[in-house]
Amino acid sequence: MANWTVDQSHSSIGFSVKHMMVSKVKGAFEAYSAQIEATDLADLSTANISFTIDTASINTRNEDRDNHLKSADFFDAEQFPTITFKSTAIEKSGDDYKLTGDLTIKDVTKPITFDVEFNGKGTNPWGQEVYGFEAEAKINREEFGLTWNAALETGGVLVGKDIKISVELEVNPA
Repeated sequence: MANWTVDQSHSSIGFSVKHMMVSKVKGAFEAYSAQIEATDLADLSTANISFTIDTASINTRNEDRDNHLKSADFFDAEQFPTITFKSTAIEKSGDDYKLTGDLTIKDVTKPITFDVEFNGKGTNPWGQEVYGFEAEAKINREEFGLTWNAALETGGVLVGKDIKISVELEVNPA
């Protein structure tokens, strides 16, 4: 097994959630690390994958909202400084994969499955092989203890339950 590194300047971990039942708030986590071991990333099913995300690195392009998300109402970043993911199974289907693993937010661990698309491999200008992947999953935030909300006068709630997680990765040999 070889170790692989995520090129963070060409990668992202983002999310979106419904706001006021009519639009979406999008954001990203700016600080994270990954451990990827695989025989060959051209076949992701051989890999062991784990991520650690710095909860306080959340960025929705609105400082007040980011501070609220870091508070005990949501992520409680002071008490729970990381979000983690550890793969448990990877199934290949053509060039795509189902990546299942344990996601932990606020000490609550639940299995989730990402739909992963292999975008291909290439050689960068320095002769190093790089691989590209995109992954998406959806979780119910309330199942992870992220239950804060506010009712709207017109009906509905301020923050939707479903969170869409989007990951884009460029990976190269460690």
